[in-house]
Amino acid sequence: MEQASLELTVGPVAHGGWCVARHEGRVVFVRHALPGERVIAEVTEETARFLRADAIEILEPSPDRVVPPCPYAGPGRCGGCDWQHAGLEAQRRLKAQVVAEQLHRLAGIEREIVVEEVPGAKDGLGWRTRVQFAALPGGELGFRRHRSHDIEVVDACLIAHPEVEAVGAEARAWEGAAGVEVIASSAGDRAVVVRPRPRRTVAVPDLDAPASILLDQGKGRTVPRRGSGVLHEQVGEHVFRVAGSGFWQVHPGAAETLLDAVLAYAAPEPGEWALDLYCGVGLFAAGLAEAVGPEGAVFGLESEAAAVRDARANLRGLPQARVERGRVEEALDRFQIERADIVVVDPPRAGLGREVVSRVAGLEASRIVYVSCDPATFARDVKWLAELGYGLADLRAFDAFPMTHHVECVGLLTRA
Repeated sequence: MEQASLELTVGPVAHGGWCVARHEGRVVFVRHALPGERVIAEVTEETARFLRADAIEILEPSPDRVVPPCPYAGPGRCGGCDWQHAGLEAQRRLKAQVVAEQLHRLAGIEREIVVEEVPGAKDGLGWRTRVQFAALPGGELGFRRHRSHDIEVVDACLIAHPEVEAVGAEARAWEGAAGVEVIASSAGDRAVVVRPRPRRTVAVPDLDAPASILLDQGKGRTVPRRGSGVLHEQVGEHVFRVAGSGFWQVHPGAAETLLDAVLAYAAPEPGEWALDLYCGVGLFAAGLAEAVGPEGAVFGLESEAAAVRDARANLRGLPQARVERGRVEEALDRFQIERADIVVVDPPRAGLGREVVSRVAGLEASRIVYVSCDPATFARDVKWLAELGYGLADLRAFDAFPMTHHVECVGLLTRA
């Protein structure tokens, strides 16, 4: 496609880090712009229904526009951040508008949303404790450009946590590597997970700070080449083990913030029976188990084998909690789970889907707490739950991913 430039007046924000404009009746999704701006935009993609474009010149800037702090942010550069050109308060307003729009459009719910700051990244930088780099054939590290396999080589990442940057991964050549993940845990552990190219051996360079070296074997499996294959994350007084590159919230304040929000909505009482679906390494299950006490019970389900092993280790001191491996779609029936007082769900970006929504609603819990990293699938599932008798009683949204379009939501659904 021959690139074309358009002069556009930018309209409202859209899900995914875009703003919406129109040109000759066609929708144009524009990156690197803000609502209300007049811009020159370069078309990057054309479909039968819409165009995608990058704002390459700002003719009339929004008062919310700032100079991006990162030199790699901007049209055609690193695709990791979406909103570096907006102030932090403006970023949160944009995310709130996206959540509200998705709820209105997909669930028919009108609600004013406030996106709350998560402690630990006051200026929106230095928060990401798990950073995945892509590697060029020569071993230089960088990040994918937006909607591209091309790699923007970087010498530092401003949203990476200082303990990640202390490793100095970007200053080294990783010959034979396809990707490198650097992890810095809240308990002081560091690890570098190396994904080799096919039939290649990675030459691991000397690093600026001590770190375990793990080899990525695919499908979430890692083996230690040097040091421990396990990291530890602390939330309050509880220490959680997380194997290799297993899932953990990347913002240093997110795990505790989300746990507090989940427990406030779930309001678990001693003796109650709670389910934690997509339970990961057991963060929410641990909090629920402590609240329901020895006379209550918590049942967790998780599909990843390594996460199940971690969860069982993390819940060892809470015999009222049990974790089993399985996909929610089949495991609730396999383990003959027919009812619950509380259901907590924290699905991947794809959401629950209609089959799981139906099964969860059939448990007849008095409260369902839904943790979501995608407002579109969240809103879709909320609509389906409403059709089965569960209304959205309350909702909180958190800025767990500053400078990006991502937002974390925690919703409380109760039986009508």
